[in-house]
Amino acid sequence: MELHFTPEQEAQLAQIATQQGSDAERLVKEAALRLLEEDARFRAAVREGIAQAESGEFIEQEEMDARLQQMLRS
Repeated sequence: MELHFTPEQEAQLAQIATQQGSDAERLVKEAALRLLEEDARFRAAVREGIAQAESGEFIEQEEMDARLQQMLRS
């Protein structure tokens, strides 16, 4: 797979990588892997929520609001 960045983006990636003691390629690869992991967690949570809703498991609005606020804080 190839990715193409503008010269400005490449410079920014190189600067960040240097600050982290890495190289740009490794930085981009690690970022992409984190994105994939987060996407997998999100999709699993959505599937679990759909299954719970289909089985009639619901929570009250106030509890949902509290959970959402907690998620946004972390």
